[in-house]
Amino acid sequence: MIHLRRASPLHAARAAVGSTWCVTVAIVALSFEHPVVLAALLGIVLLAAAAAQVGRRVALMTLIAFPFALVIALVNGLVVREGLTVLARLGEVPPFGQVDVTAEALAYGAVLGLRALVVVACFALHSAAVDPDALLRAFRRLGFRSALTAALATRLVPVLGRDARRLHDAQRCRAGEPAPRRAVVRAVATGALDRAVDVAATLEVRGYGAGRKPPRVRQPWSRHDLAFAASAVGLVAIAVLAPVSFDAYPAFAAPVDAGVLGTCAALALCALLPFADRRGIVP
Repeated sequence: MIHLRRASPLHAARAAVGSTWCVTVAIVALSFEHPVVLAALLGIVLLAAAAAQVGRRVALMTLIAFPFALVIALVNGLVVREGLTVLARLGEVPPFGQVDVTAEALAYGAVLGLRALVVVACFALHSAAVDPDALLRAFRRLGFRSALTAALATRLVPVLGRDARRLHDAQRCRAGEPAPRRAVVRAVATGALDRAVDVAATLEVRGYGAGRKPPRVRQPWSRHDLAFAASAVGLVAIAVLAPVSFDAYPAFAAPVDAGVLGTCAALALCALLPFADRRGIVP
């Protein structure tokens, strides 16, 4: 998935707010286990993607993730032995022991797979609608040198590992008792310090570290920023206060009552309402 520039309220919101909204929807999905609520959340994400004009991409990613959801359901049915309704007795399967496939385990596996689909759809929407460059710029003051530090650490750790292996092989070629392990660690640490000094001198010559942090640019919040931020807060509040009951074991119980239907309606209204305001959207 790549970012797609579209004329939609989610694209018009600042990257940090759009990212927070998408992550909040995924967290809300992780907080529910009722299949009707999860199905409603999946529909909400797909409708939000359609409103953001990236519906085809998000639907394609969700379809690609569907086989993984099936695998989750099957694995849960084979691994979990809880549940009253036994569908199949597979006998003794080493190293799992007696394997009994229950309807409750398969049903709860399907719930886990559905939840995974919702999370995949949320992050597919995040990838398609949130500008990654703008998101990095939003945090550039917090991580001014973090990218360089991470790159150097990633590059030097394999080098140190190779140094340790070469020193160990060299010791094995010598006669007599091998040197203790702490001697190898001391030699590798000494080489790491020497290499760090050399890298620091090279970076100083090239001008790294001489720059200053970029100036803070204060941008006023637009109505799209406020709408999606309020939507994220509302989604969290609904998830905390939702009167939804669900039991997977020993008997699968997912009642569809007024509380469940009201939660689905509240989630849909809170999540999709920011997409209704298209004023100021430049196509």
